[in-house]
This record gives sequence, structure tokens and C-alpha cells, in this order.
Amino acid sequence: MKMPIVNFDEHFAEYVSEWMKLHQSEYSNFDEMEEDMPRVYMNFLNTRAKWLGNVTPGAYFTQFEDPKVLVDWMNQYCAERVPLPEPLLEQISFVGKPCEKRLTALLKDEESEEEARMTAIELLREMDSTMPKMLYINWQLDREEKDDMKDKALESLTAMGDTVVQPILQNLNQACPAGQEALMEVLSNFPGDDRIFKLAIRLFEERKERRALFAGYLAKLGDDRALPALISAAEEPGLPYLTFIEVRNAIEALGGVCPEREYDDDPEYEALRQMDLT
Repeated sequence: MKMPIVNFDEHFAEYVSEWMKLHQSEYSNFDEMEEDMPRVYMNFLNTRAKWLGNVTPGAYFTQFEDPKVLVDWMNQYCAERVPLPEPLLEQISFVGKPCEKRLTALLKDEESEEEARMTAIELLREMDSTMPKMLYINWQLDREEKDDMKDKALESLTAMGDTVVQPILQNLNQACPAGQEALMEVLSNFPGDDRIFKLAIRLFEERKERRALFAGYLAKLGDDRALPALISAAEEPGLPYLTFIEVRNAIEALGGVCPEREYDDDPEYEALRQMDLT
């Protein structure tokens, strides 16, 4: 069912324009007026609008509670490139749990609008939903290094707590290198599991070009058994300066003492030194 698409942002801009004409004498400068915008917005939400059939913008979407209607409406707004009304998103959040299934279905539909799917991830996180847990994990298995939507899913996995640890570990061997890195980012938030520590050490030792990243994860895990591997890396000939800095930070975070070394001829060191001098 196609629902009406109304540009709330345009109507708010018109409301603000009229407000400024009527109330500009109450402000000594533009900054004061800008600071008052939250109050003006609340007035807008609570003022009956002819363009909504004399319903207030704040109450318009509260007339609808069907999850399918609300979530499909959100996707329709994105498809028609009209800014998503905040009251619509608030109504989806208010309806809450009943919308989880429809939001998750939207995430699975690759033909749905990316903006709608990104918004669905945020809404599900606000609901503390764990329903898309396996979907988010599976997304990481064949991901590219750069993927904004899958990065958002990673944030949600972390927010789900340690319930994600077991299914991640069970699926990690199926992940591509970028996927393993992404899932390791989540696992690094849950120290104390020996399997996670061993995985982090293995990735640190195997993927030398990504040592800076994995050194940071080892620091977060807080296990000083990582010190021998970190110290050995810090002493390795040819270690880039910026990688050395991350390794040194990890060593110090775990209570160790990093070996000293000179980097006078390293182009990364020289570039940073020049930046400090300017």
C-alpha cells in the first residue's frame, strides 16, 4: 500500500521563515535565534497543520501502528528521495518490538533503499534487538574492506554483548580477510576468552601488514601474554614507524617496556617530524 509522502523538512523551513518574521525582534543576533531552534521545532510539532489535514506534525504518524505500514513507509520515503521525518522514526521506535521482524526483513532485502537499511540498523539497535545477530555476522564473512552498512552492523553486534562471541567464533573460519578483521574488532571488546586471545595473536603474527590494527586489539584484550609477540615485532628490522608506534602503545598498555629504536631515516617518521615543526 502506497502511503502519502510529505516533505516535513520543507514545511518546517516554511514554519521557521514565518517564525523569524514574527519574532526576530525578540533576538539580539542570529546565534540567539539558532539556540532557540529546539523550542521552535517543538512548537512546529505541536501546531495543527493544514497540509496534514489539521493534524499536528508530532501526532501525524501516531495514527499508524502496523509495523509493515510504518517500515514500508520509511523505505518509500528513501526511494522517493524525500528526507525521513523524525516523527515517523519515533513512531517506529515507539511501536518497538512488533517492528523488529519487519525491519529485519528490510535488511535482508538487497533491493531496498540503502538509506532505509542503514536507518533500520540504527532503529534495531535503539530497540536492543538481537534478532538480526546472525544476519550481521554473515554480512561480515565476504565483506569488502570499505562498507558503511556492514560497519554499522558491527557496532550493533558489539552492543549486543557477549552473546555474539560464540556464533562469531563458529563462523570466523569462513570469513574473508576483511571479514576476519571486522569480526575481530567486535571480539576485542570481550576479553577473558582464551579463544579470542589466541585468534588475535595469530592474526597479529600472520598479517604483518596489519600489525598496527591487531596490536590495538591485543591492547584492548588486556592479556599480558601478548607481550613477547609484541616486543618481538617492535624489534623486527624494517618495521614501519607508524606500526611501531601502535605496537609500542600496546606494549605499554599491557605493562611492558618497549625496546628503543631509531627512525631518523624512515619516511613516515620524517613526514610526522616535519608536521610537528610547522
